Amino acid sequence: MAGLLEGKRLLVTGVLTDTSMAFHVARLAQEQGATVVLSSFGRQMRITEVIARRLPQPAPVVQLDVSSAEDLGALAGRITEHLGEGAQLDGVVHSIGFAPQAVMGDGFLSAEWNDVSTALQVSAFSLQSLVVACRPLLAPGAGVVGLTFDASLAWPVYGWMGVAKAAFESVSRYLARELGGEGVRCNLVAAGPVRTTAAKAIPGFEAFESVWSERAPLAWDVKDPVPPAQACVALLSDWFPKTTGEIVHVDGGVHAVGA
Repeated sequence: MAGLLEGKRLLVTGVLTDTSMAFHVARLAQEQGATVVLSSFGRQMRITEVIARRLPQPAPVVQLDVSSAEDLGALAGRITEHLGEGAQLDGVVHSIGFAPQAVMGDGFLSAEWNDVSTALQVSAFSLQSLVVACRPLLAPGAGVVGLTFDASLAWPVYGWMGVAKAAFESVSRYLARELGGEGVRCNLVAAGPVRTTAAKAIPGFEAFESVWSERAPLAWDVKDPVPPAQACVALLSDWFPKTTGEIVHVDGGVHAVGA
């Protein structure tokens, strides 16, 4: 039986450690038959190249700073160097987010626009930037999948990153509207808290860890990034051909049951 992603070509962003959700998306995608290209930038490039060798098949890494017009303009060409001339992309995974420390934790009311705009650009606008940069390569039926943290509520300690995620979710819906005519789907996976490098950078992240498993009907393990990664792979597959603009919650059920 062929794998779920047999023959597909994917770009996966955001792989920094082998505990990240993006790493496990790339790993599972390869196990399901996909060819994977990773992206990274700056000093993180060398780290990502090392981590890429821990995948079932070593994956090439291309330079991409989503706030750089130069990198975005060169992205399609850089991907083509590894996939071959004329090759198309069947999927793009957005796992990128950043907010200065000053706008998280207790910094919501004291945050300044320069810091807030950075959070919005890198964590929300980058979805549009990434998809537009990849658009020349996207095959009909291609899937774009982004990782989010449910932005329908105001969470403790998340601050302006929560606002950025709300914008991110809205961007995904507009991309679904704009690209549907080209057969491109855009969906998000809203994961429960996972102890990743990004999560550790959030002041007071333990506030999520301490209560999530108690509230989740299906329980929740903050050290297990695999369930959200599995959802990403499923959405990248041909098994969701008419699903777009959707947010799939993989959080043990917390979003549905309240306190």
